[in-house]
Amino acid sequence: MERSLEIFAVIHLSVIGLSHIVHHRLWAEFFIRLRNLGRAGVFVHGFLSLAFGSMILAFHWVWSGIPAILTVLGLLYLVKTFQCFLLPSLSMRSLNRVSLERSTEFVYPGVAFLIVAVVLAYGLATT
Repeated sequence: MERSLEIFAVIHLSVIGLSHIVHHRLWAEFFIRLRNLGRAGVFVHGFLSLAFGSMILAFHWVWSGIPAILTVLGLLYLVKTFQCFLLPSLSMRSLNRVSLERSTEFVYPGVAFLIVAVVLAYGLATT
């Protein structure tokens, strides 16, 4: 199951990462729409983070080697989820920073997602 989740994460992070790089403006539009929903939009964002993070933590509790990166990522997604659900005003401040003029800022997390995907893929290939 752990290996399957690592493959899932490589696919997920690669697609999301490439999309952030190629379509950063659309990501900005998406988050602007979430912002326009107010705190309900923060909850939608939280649910998206909850799905990926909880799946990782439920099926991938690995604390050694390259696969530990995925477990840490799952924990970070869960922290983000808690922030959205328990501190929505803080998450709203983050959404308030998004603008079409600053859409290229979505490229940086895209690159980070791709780096994590490549490292996880390397770990899969070498085991």
